[in-house]
Amino acid sequence: MLKNKVAIITGGTRGIGYAVAELFLKNGAKVAVLGSRAETVDKAVASLSEKFGAENIAGYYPDLTEYSAVEEMAKDVKEKFGKIDILVNNAGISAREPIEAYDPDAFKNIMDLNVTAVFNGCKAVVPFMKENGGGCIINTSSMVAKEGQVSGVGYPASKFAVNGLTISLSRELGKYNIRVNAVAPGVTRTDMVAALPEEMVARVAANIPMGRVGEPSEVANCFLFLASDMASYVSGAVLNVDGATIN
Repeated sequence: MLKNKVAIITGGTRGIGYAVAELFLKNGAKVAVLGSRAETVDKAVASLSEKFGAENIAGYYPDLTEYSAVEEMAKDVKEKFGKIDILVNNAGISAREPIEAYDPDAFKNIMDLNVTAVFNGCKAVVPFMKENGGGCIINTSSMVAKEGQVSGVGYPASKFAVNGLTISLSRELGKYNIRVNAVAPGVTRTDMVAALPEEMVARVAANIPMGRVGEPSEVANCFLFLASDMASYVSGAVLNVDGATIN
C-alpha cells in the first residue's frame, strides 16, 4: 500500500509509533524513525532492520521543539531517500495533575512537544511535499480532544490544538495535493497507559462499549489507511479509534 513511499515517524521507537513504523515498512515504505534518545532510536532501528533491511530505515533523535533541528533532519531524510511523502507526528507526553498542583513548566513542556513539535514537523516537510506534487501528514490526537478530561488540563488542551492545526492545514495545503489528517486513539496498550493507575484504566475501559482497550496495531492500521492512496480524498479528518468510548 505504500510502495516507494518515504515516511518520517516521530515517537517511532515504541507503542503506537513503532507499530506504525513496522506496518509502513511491511507495506513497502522507507521509514525514518525518530525518538528522544539515541539508545532508544538505535534499538528500534536495529529491530526493524532485522525484519525489513537496514537500507529501508534511518534513525534520528532531534529536539522536536527546536525548528532548526527538525529542519536539518528533514533535509537529511530527503538526501538519504530522495523525497518525503509522509509525516506522522506521533511524539507526545501527558500529565494528570489537578490545576492547583500543575507545574507551569510541565504545562509548557506538554504544549512544546505536543503542539510546537507538530508545527515544526509540518513546516519542515511541506516544501519537500510540494516538490513531489503532494504528500500526507498525519497527526496523533486523542479521544480527550473531544470532551476533555477530569484532571491534567495540559494534555487535552494540546490535543484540541492538534485538531485545530490539522483541520486548518488541510484547508491551506489542499491545493498542493497535501492531505492533513489526525488519528485520535482511545485507551491503547502503550507505555503512557501503563504508567496510569490500574483503577483509572479499568474505570475508562468500563465506558468502552467494545469491552476492552485498543492495541497499537489496531491504531496503526488507521495510520496506514490515511497514508495510502485509499484515502486520496480524505483530508481534514480526525479519525476516532476508541471502541466507541463513552465520555
